[in-house]
Amino acid sequence: MKKIIILTLALFAFTSCELDRFPLNGPTTGTFPATQQEAEMGLLGAYKGLTLLDAASTPIWHVMDNITDIGYARPGENYTSPITSSLTTTNALAIKPWQVHYKTIARCHSVLDNLESIKSTMQEAAYNQLNAELRVIRAYAYSQLIELYGDVPLVTHGLKLGETDVPRTPKSEIQKWIIDEMTAVADKLPASQSAYGNVRAGSVVAYMLKARVALYSKQYTVAAEAAAKAIQLSKGVYELTPFNATKSFANKTYDVGEPASSNIFGYEGYKSSKEWIWVAEYNKSISGNTHNQGYFMGSRLGKGVCYWGPTQNLIDSFQAIDGLPIDQSPLYDAENPFVNRDPRLDLYCVRPHSRLLGIQFEPHSSFTRVNNYWPVINGQSSSPSQVANTDATNAYRSFSGYLWRKHSDIADYALNSVSGVSDMNCGIFRFAELLLIYAEAKIEANAIDASVYDAINQIRKRAGMPDLKSGLNQAEMRTALRYERKVELADDGLRWYDIRRWGIAQDVMNGVLYLNRAATPWKKAVLVKIDENYTPVYNSTEALKYFNTQQVVYKTNKDEYWPIPLAEINANKNLTQNPGY
Repeated sequence: MKKIIILTLALFAFTSCELDRFPLNGPTTGTFPATQQEAEMGLLGAYKGLTLLDAASTPIWHVMDNITDIGYARPGENYTSPITSSLTTTNALAIKPWQVHYKTIARCHSVLDNLESIKSTMQEAAYNQLNAELRVIRAYAYSQLIELYGDVPLVTHGLKLGETDVPRTPKSEIQKWIIDEMTAVADKLPASQSAYGNVRAGSVVAYMLKARVALYSKQYTVAAEAAAKAIQLSKGVYELTPFNATKSFANKTYDVGEPASSNIFGYEGYKSSKEWIWVAEYNKSISGNTHNQGYFMGSRLGKGVCYWGPTQNLIDSFQAIDGLPIDQSPLYDAENPFVNRDPRLDLYCVRPHSRLLGIQFEPHSSFTRVNNYWPVINGQSSSPSQVANTDATNAYRSFSGYLWRKHSDIADYALNSVSGVSDMNCGIFRFAELLLIYAEAKIEANAIDASVYDAINQIRKRAGMPDLKSGLNQAEMRTALRYERKVELADDGLRWYDIRRWGIAQDVMNGVLYLNRAATPWKKAVLVKIDENYTPVYNSTEALKYFNTQQVVYKTNKDEYWPIPLAEINANKNLTQNPGY
């Protein structure tokens, strides 16, 4: 059962007021809220604002990695433009985050601006918590805006007529403002709000947001301290969730079973996993509060359209089970590449000779028919049936040759269709990322100690991977950290930010992305090495014998950020455009 049922009341209240107005082009209401109940409805409306940002009916968190080196989208203007340095000021993908995040900020201001006027009618603790939650939501929205657009207008109240031409505030000032805001409000919140399914933010969320923004702004001591505080507050509340028994199907073929990580990243996971610290809630009973992610992620035989999928780069990044990169491990065999690998390859990605949504996945044309296990799953037969293999023949089959398993759920097989709706929640913060924020901050501060090894090894042990070797230097620990962020956080929507802040986007997003749409077997000679950032380096002459490619372009002093939408430039005479647009 969804936790915030009262949200329906909040949405009803919003239909007759201006709470959704973009704050840079008009005023918000001056009388709302008049009571604590109205303030709480406004808060829930602000939380719902977080769910409004999507692309191809997929929540934005599961879109962003597909415009990087590790993920690929069906070719088209919205998703090819960002990886070919050809975004425009009218591109839908670049416009929507600006609109939606500022809409969420406006919803926060609609309550915050008048909250003081009803303070005397509220218990002090209730007032402080409501105020703090709104400020966390607002700060999170700004944290996303500055990573996508750089300097943006920092608006901290609803604007009146005549106040709307707000200039851009330097990104560094907004980072400081977010850190200061979270410092001010974190301790006004309970550690968690698990009674609400972690949809509402607690102090762990506030400290984690502070830590993430500090890390991204290279304030490593601040980041480490905030992350440590969040980890401390998490004790007994948040922790890594072990993979379920299907982990044993990793490194095996479709006939053995279907690996799944849905006890963390599916319906079950959002209901019961202690790994989720902050969650965006979707609810079919509320108009406009659903998505169709399963359809866009699913295979053709899974009643989907294969919109998103990992690249060959990501597949080749997964270590061998001995903890070595595949260019070094004696366990790796390029002619049998999906055995003896980090189990997360199969738990997070779908590759040839595996099973997805109950059906054998084979993009190679030699597989004219494949096994359908639904008669077995439904108890109608002891053996699978055979079906025509549209995952190899459909013109819009997977464009990378792979699909995402992470954030998919076999339950969506019954829901997938062009008009399908899903209310599977989406994670905003999880404990694994918190551990990696802490570890990275300590590594970059060159304050490496046993706690850093422990943070990374917790994640590796959960996956069934060996601990890091002891005595690693800073550069070696940085490599280990970047491996874990690349594979553990894959398809969580953070890679776009990572490759920019690490200064490697100009390397990994220039040249070509290797894809394997035809599922062609390859030889060992395609790979030259895995570099210090865990990026595969290919022998292009050899790789082109087996893989198809996507040309990618990254221009420095331009592609660090997206363009400010043209409509906003036209509406606000004090807005300036980002370089290169």
